[in-house]
Amino acid sequence: MNLANRITLARIFLVPVVSFLLLIHYDFWSFTINHRTTTGSEMIAAFVFIVAASTDGLDGYIARKRKMITNFGKFLDPLADKLLISAVLISLVEMQSLAAWVAILIISREFAVTGLRLVAAAEGIVIAASRLAKWKTVTQIVAMVALMLNNFPFSVVGFPFDQLMVYLMVIMTVASGVDYFVKNKQVTNMANSGSR
Repeated sequence: MNLANRITLARIFLVPVVSFLLLIHYDFWSFTINHRTTTGSEMIAAFVFIVAASTDGLDGYIARKRKMITNFGKFLDPLADKLLISAVLISLVEMQSLAAWVAILIISREFAVTGLRLVAAAEGIVIAASRLAKWKTVTQIVAMVALMLNNFPFSVVGFPFDQLMVYLMVIMTVASGVDYFVKNKQVTNMANSGSR
């Protein structure tokens, strides 16, 4: 249990914290701008989510820098990411801040790419994260934070930043998913042919 893996585990432990803060509906402090109310618990949830999401790059950097890459870490890191993203998406749907089809689309994409990676690993092929996938992750984080904060501070000027980011998140999610399967079609061909 090295430092990188401990950071990854900390990200997993923060998942229920973020969901709890989003779903408790405890308005110990709130403000309303243009008929959109943001609560203190939502602001804290957004902060915790940003901290948790930022540890994704940190644990990977530490693992590479200190040569701490382990099989446990390879398994745990993508699992932590998917748990965090999925939990927040489902929480936002429960809050009626996000359409259910968007959450289903994004979570389905994550499962599909994970499945592709597992098939590739069985064939001895490592599929690294693409640049498009990294941008997808950035748009997801920005969009979810905007939704958690009910579009604050853009609500001050009435600019629908949160909705624009949701559209961009969907586009990037689909595009990066298609990109994975197109660039790694040899993996699915090998799996279909049953070759080893």
